Amino acid sequence: MRFHVAKKNNKYRHMKKKVLPLLISLLSLHIAAQEKMNVLFILVDDLKPTIGAYGDNFAVTPNMDKLAEEGFVFQNAYTQQAVCAPSRASMLTGLRPDVTKVRDLKTQIRSKNPNIVTLPQYFKQNGYITHGIGKVFDPRSVDKKHDAPSWAIPYVGVFRLKWEQPKPKNSYYQLLKNRIKVTHFEKLADEKALTGKKRNKYIYAAYKPSTEKADVPDDAYIDGVIANAAIEKLDSFSKGGKPFMLMIGFKRPHLPFVAPTKYWNMYDAKKIKLAKYQKHAKNDTELAYHNNGELRSYTDIPDAFGSNGLLSDEKQKELIHGYYAATSYVDAQIGKLLKKLKTTGLDKNTIIVLWGDHGWHLGDHGLWCKHTNLEQATRLPLIINVPGNKPGKTRTPVESIDIFPTLCGLTGIVPSKELQGSSLIPLMEGQGKKQTFAVSQWPIKAINGMGYTIRTERYRYTEWYENYLSTKPRYLGDMVAAELYDYEKDPLETKNLVENKKYTDVVKEHKKLLHDFLDAQVVTKK
Repeated sequence: MRFHVAKKNNKYRHMKKKVLPLLISLLSLHIAAQEKMNVLFILVDDLKPTIGAYGDNFAVTPNMDKLAEEGFVFQNAYTQQAVCAPSRASMLTGLRPDVTKVRDLKTQIRSKNPNIVTLPQYFKQNGYITHGIGKVFDPRSVDKKHDAPSWAIPYVGVFRLKWEQPKPKNSYYQLLKNRIKVTHFEKLADEKALTGKKRNKYIYAAYKPSTEKADVPDDAYIDGVIANAAIEKLDSFSKGGKPFMLMIGFKRPHLPFVAPTKYWNMYDAKKIKLAKYQKHAKNDTELAYHNNGELRSYTDIPDAFGSNGLLSDEKQKELIHGYYAATSYVDAQIGKLLKKLKTTGLDKNTIIVLWGDHGWHLGDHGLWCKHTNLEQATRLPLIINVPGNKPGKTRTPVESIDIFPTLCGLTGIVPSKELQGSSLIPLMEGQGKKQTFAVSQWPIKAINGMGYTIRTERYRYTEWYENYLSTKPRYLGDMVAAELYDYEKDPLETKNLVENKKYTDVVKEHKKLLHDFLDAQVVTKK
């Protein structure tokens, strides 16, 4: 009998050896599914690092500052191309503009790459509920559903959201005098029987001021409505279910600079300082600059330019004031999201990413807006807050395309081999990064070419090519100009040092870095 019992016990122990690991494995998977990190990805249009946490003492940005204090700050983060559609297409696919082929404001991502996989699409494929509100992709680079394959819950456009206040005229304006003028031109457009894009184009050309301050609540403007919708969505996600990736795209501080009066009042207009250096750099190429075309499309701007090619001091101060007011307005909306995360308890299990799609010129070099390879256009804010991780910061240059593999790593998802960026997790853990430079580019139609710029921690080296893209061998194009800037000695980019004999070795080093990078991008036909 004892033998029989012993035999039975041995059989039980044998079964336990097989079953117990299986149960533990299943339990681990269940726990892992429960503990899978959510992602709140906040995209801000045209936001440069005019943030207190980035050393801007004039900026009133308490919520972004708090996020930076608790998260990891990438002090030198750069866009792949300093304009909305290419920068977003690049970040959201983890691929450079020469691969996405989105280098303008009209090319659709999937028209060139039908099978491309975006960041939210990849997370959806890996069990996440993905949803987008506001400006995530640039709408000109995707389908009417804002890239339908990306979303588990269909994307919601801004003007399909719930508006408590009257919708702004021309998408932007709430001030009574502006509403009256826009309404006047709307009637004229109707009398001319204009419809669709022709109607909008007529109205915008007739009246489109670059700034507005109105004594209205936050949700009288677009970003307040976006914040309200995001809060509602966070409430629904807090009830449990699959992990989520919620992408919230705020529209300001993109032109026009519209914000409630209280955000303008945060700044003393008398303390606004103009850009110190408003000339083109000495010994530089004109390929590096533009004629402020985007800004000139606003109806109050052309007459504000003087004979010297610069805006009047008064208009410059108004624009700078407006940019900071719009930034503080968006900061307040971000604060609402962070507060909702905390009150719902989602903050304990949600990775937060704050990203500006590129920088913005505020009068430096006589430039406004973006559209260059210079520092003010290419540098952007990037903050990643991971619950339980220690805060930190790094000056190592990083790129927008690094975000995709980083979020994969932080959530336990194996990143696709096609991604061109590299994970930022080693930097967040206090280690180094294999690639210690960032690359941006800017197309020049006049020469059917491209400028490629490489940013190391101290220097920026740029080469301008005619008839060339990085996917082709360099000998097929002609290098027509080059630039070198030393940000330790010349942070305002006042001198192009590429011909300076003192920098011969620096030029040689950076030329090799850039050429090695470009040559590695060449696509060979199979």
